[in-house]
Amino acid sequence: MDQNSVINIFEESAYLKKEFAYEYAEEILNFGILIAKRLKKGNKVLICGNGGSAADAQHFAAEIVGRFEAERKGFPAIALTTDTSALTAIGNDYGFDQIFSRQVEAIGDKGDILIGISTSGNSENVIKAVEKAKEIGIFTVGFLGKDGGRLKEIVDIAFIVKHNNTARIQEVHLTLEHTLCKVIDMYLSGDIST
Repeated sequence: MDQNSVINIFEESAYLKKEFAYEYAEEILNFGILIAKRLKKGNKVLICGNGGSAADAQHFAAEIVGRFEAERKGFPAIALTTDTSALTAIGNDYGFDQIFSRQVEAIGDKGDILIGISTSGNSENVIKAVEKAKEIGIFTVGFLGKDGGRLKEIVDIAFIVKHNNTARIQEVHLTLEHTLCKVIDMYLSGDIST
């Protein structure tokens, strides 16, 4: 590892973000507006993922509940990765693949939004959460990587970072989350109209 290797990591990350933005800019804008509209109507956002994607779920939920950049009221968003009692009880009684779907069944309502984050697109517990959400009438979105895996086929919208390195995928996912937060803020403040 030398200085050029460090620079290469940053350049690769920047390139992926740029390519992702060119591919999905319109869908990102539209999805951010959809989130804002559903939050205004009283719906909530549920978010799930494993490992680093669990951390992303918590980060994104915190930005919606707290605030991003603009002062505004808090809105309901829940990272399904944070309740250790629920996670361990469900995992023990039903299996790890059910830890998110049971929570979706318990607290999800028609009109809510479920965001499943999976760098492989094949996380079984995220897949089961999406399947349960669709039964209820919850709008489903995947923040995915690689080729999108199985999740790209079952979510209503798939945002796919077409790369094989987990860290690079997660870096794009984080920028996607922050961009959506900006769109939400701007819509709620009246700076974006539809």
